[in-house]
Amino acid sequence: MTARIQVDKTISAPMFKKMLISGAKMLDVNKAQVDALNVFPVPDGDTGTNMSLTLNSAIKEINMASSNSMEDITNALSKGALKGARGNSGVILSQILKGVATTIGGSETIDAKLFAKGLKAGVEIAYGAVVKPKEGTILTVARVTAEYAVTVAKKSVSIITFFENLISKSEEILAQTPEMLDVLKKAGVVDSGGYGFVCILKGLLKGYLGEEIEGAENIEAPSLQTPIVDDHEFAPDITALDDIEYGYCTELFVINIFKKTTLADIDRFREYLNTVGDSVIVIGDLELIKVHVHTNKPGKVLSYALNLGELGKVKIENMLEQFRERKAQYEASKKPLGVLSICAGDGFAAIFKDLLADQVIEGGQTMNPSADDIAQAINRINAESVIVLPNNKNIILAAEQARALVSKRNVYVVPSKDVPQGLAAILAYNSQIKIDVNLKAMNDALSTVRSASVTYAVRNTSIDGMNLKQGDIIGLEGDKITRKGKKAEDVAYNLIKDLINADTELITLYYGQDTTEEKASALAEKLENEYPDVEFITQYGGQPLYYYIISAE
Repeated sequence: MTARIQVDKTISAPMFKKMLISGAKMLDVNKAQVDALNVFPVPDGDTGTNMSLTLNSAIKEINMASSNSMEDITNALSKGALKGARGNSGVILSQILKGVATTIGGSETIDAKLFAKGLKAGVEIAYGAVVKPKEGTILTVARVTAEYAVTVAKKSVSIITFFENLISKSEEILAQTPEMLDVLKKAGVVDSGGYGFVCILKGLLKGYLGEEIEGAENIEAPSLQTPIVDDHEFAPDITALDDIEYGYCTELFVINIFKKTTLADIDRFREYLNTVGDSVIVIGDLELIKVHVHTNKPGKVLSYALNLGELGKVKIENMLEQFRERKAQYEASKKPLGVLSICAGDGFAAIFKDLLADQVIEGGQTMNPSADDIAQAINRINAESVIVLPNNKNIILAAEQARALVSKRNVYVVPSKDVPQGLAAILAYNSQIKIDVNLKAMNDALSTVRSASVTYAVRNTSIDGMNLKQGDIIGLEGDKITRKGKKAEDVAYNLIKDLINADTELITLYYGQDTTEEKASALAEKLENEYPDVEFITQYGGQPLYYYIISAE
């Protein structure tokens, strides 16, 4: 086997599936290292986690595919990655995988040329998904690797040689990323997304070679983020009426089973039901059989069951009529416009609900929801159009991606980069006016607020002209670290003084789960004494990791 595989020049569909699973495992066991490469020394470095969840979503979909054909595997790869895309890195990875899947889907085997072509197509799609692509990121690592793959594939090489060359090139370009992005150089790290991409390539090769990945855990589907404030019933799928193939939910027991009936007869009954319906359940033995099936021919189901024994507790429900009733109720309550907000912290969630957000789902630093999470939340809003407030710069791409997963609603993303921007936007929202007027008002509102935050350094580093030690309290104005200290209130005090200018009228301090109302109020009172012309408000945000999020207006 070893001698043969060394010169093998093609990859079969089952082998490709094995390689993908191995790639996901390799990324999974290295995700903490990828997260640690985050440029800013704040506890939101979740690139590895996002990429891992995205790829694991694709693996889950692949494992549910109806066959191990290349077409089914690649369709599942593309669909699963799209549904699970989280954060910027996850969205970019999903687009790379989409290009690979689309390119190779029509072939039964993959050679170096075809894989290189797919990787190149994926990179092109990924670049198109980013409004302002930056070099020195995962995009660069993937692009240079893809270009090199095309060159290597022109030669007649084995799959092993091909991937060894790709890994070598990807590591080479990854090492150069600090020279492309000054922020990486100052932090002394390579690009985290690029490192994750290299991990995947290494995992693909290990899967091909049949090598175990030490420490790998069983891949599980990523759990969906649940709404942290949700007073609305889950919206019914009003499109289901058109899609229902089988209209009658048929349930029964077969009792007093005939002596001539055998277990093989029960198996044949189950097989028959699969030809006339779906959602088939046939469980039991020669004493009692429970049957459930969705079908258009309930009479035939009952007739067949009578060959096995007597019928008991027969129940036939018209699902078409049920859906008509639900659809009528749903349409009657539909409104023209709704809002979905994404935030971390029960305090912030309550504030957005008070400001008439229809849905609030959990998301923020270290907990980026996937495109599918966002799409599901959009679908829970009974409105013709839905405005999404990402409230985090790393969620904006996933919010845009969610549009592709929503078909019956118009989706608009107001690109709020943080919670203060999101609050300013929703304060400008009016459900009674037209969508275009709302979008203009909400987008204009983003520039009316300045934001800052107080958190802690998760490692030693030098950045933004500061030498930081793990555990230092740090203050950020936007994305730039401008203050450091030992106490959160001291850092917040100096940070707020920096924010205040002649035009400042209102400062709002949103305190997180790791500080107290008493500390926040004392800080606000101290500032009020120094700045009597500025109003200071404290509110509970409940956000994790960040002691204070500050809004200046």
